[in-house]
Amino acid sequence: MTIDFRPVILAGGSGTRFWPRSRKARAKQVLTLDGERSMIQRTVDRLQPLAKPEDVWVITNDLLSDTICGQLEVVPDEQVVCEPAARNTAPAAGLAALIIERSNPDAVLGMFPADHVIADEPGFRAVIERAIQVAASGETMVVLGVTPTRPETGYGYIETGHVLEGGMARVRRFTEKPNQERAEQFVAAGNYHWNSGIFIWSARTLANAVREHLPEMTPLLEEIAAAFGTPRFQEVFAENYPKCENISVDYAILEPRSAKGEHHSNLYCLPANFGWNDLGSWAALFEHQHGMQVNTDEQGNVSESTGSLAFDARNNYVFAPNKFVALVGVDDLVVVETEDAVLITSRHHSQDVGKVVKELAARGRKDLI
Repeated sequence: MTIDFRPVILAGGSGTRFWPRSRKARAKQVLTLDGERSMIQRTVDRLQPLAKPEDVWVITNDLLSDTICGQLEVVPDEQVVCEPAARNTAPAAGLAALIIERSNPDAVLGMFPADHVIADEPGFRAVIERAIQVAASGETMVVLGVTPTRPETGYGYIETGHVLEGGMARVRRFTEKPNQERAEQFVAAGNYHWNSGIFIWSARTLANAVREHLPEMTPLLEEIAAAFGTPRFQEVFAENYPKCENISVDYAILEPRSAKGEHHSNLYCLPANFGWNDLGSWAALFEHQHGMQVNTDEQGNVSESTGSLAFDARNNYVFAPNKFVALVGVDDLVVVETEDAVLITSRHHSQDVGKVVKELAARGRKDLI
C-alpha cells in the first residue's frame, strides 16, 4: 500500500538568533548559512525522494513568504500558508492537520523545522521512512530523538522507557531545557535523547489530538480549515488565528499525552543519529563548520571572508564576506559584519544576541531588525 506522505515545513521566525545577518524579513531559514542553498531549500531537498513537491506544505509569515516562494519554486504557492500572527508550533501544526484531514485523513504528516542541518541525508531518509510506516499503522505519534553527545542545556529532552525491536522506544516524558546538573544526569542515564523537533503522525491522529488537548482552539482552526481554498480563507484566517493560544506542540499535545503513561500514550521515539544540528546560535554554526573543517584554519578559526591571517588567535568565528580579516591575540570571539551593522561577542555569549534585537526594537530602530 502506498502511503500519502505530506511534509509540513515550519518556517516562521523572527530573525533574532543570527542577527545582524538575520532580520524579520530575512530569518535564518532563508539564509545560506551552510553551503550554497538556503536552510529551507536544503530541508525540502532532502525530503524530495520521500514526497512529491506538490505534497509539501510550508507554514510561515507574510514577511518571509515572498522570499520562500521564490526559493521554493517546486512548492505550490497556495501551500505556502502565511500566519497572520505568530502563534508557535501547535496552532501551525494543528491547522495543517485539519486542512489535510479534510482531503485524506490517512495521510501521514511530517513536521520539520525549516532550519536544521542534517549531515547524513540517506540515514535521515531511512529513519523518516520507518517513522512513516509506524505512523501509518495506527493512532501513533513518532518523535525523533537525537542521542546526546554532551550535556546540552539549550535543547529539550525525551526520556524513553521500554525499547522495542529496532531501537524504537516508548516515550516516558518530555523535559524542557534543563540546567547543567540535570543535563549531565540525563546524558549519564543513557535513556534520554535530544528533542529534534521532528514529529511524524497521520492527519487524523494529530487532528484528534488537537481536539482532545486544545478544545478551545479547535473550533477556530476548524473554521479556518473549512475556508481553505475559498475566497473567504484570508478573512477567516486573519480573524480566527490571532485568537489561538501561543503554545508549542510539545507543551500542548506531547507532554499531556506522555502523562498518560508510556503504555497508554501511543508515543514512540525513534533514534535519529544522522548528524543533526539545529544551528541555534553563532556558536553552534562555529561548532558545525569547525567539526566539518569548513573555512577552518590550523588554529581552529572559522572565517568566511575574502582572506584572513591569525596570529596567536584561536577558535574565533568571523563572517565578513567582503573584507580581509586579521586576528591577533584573541580567542573564542564571534565577529559578524553586514552592510549596516557589526556584531562582536564571545562564543559563550552568542545565545544573547536576541537581547540586542530586543533593545533595538525598544529604541525604534526598525531599520536594523
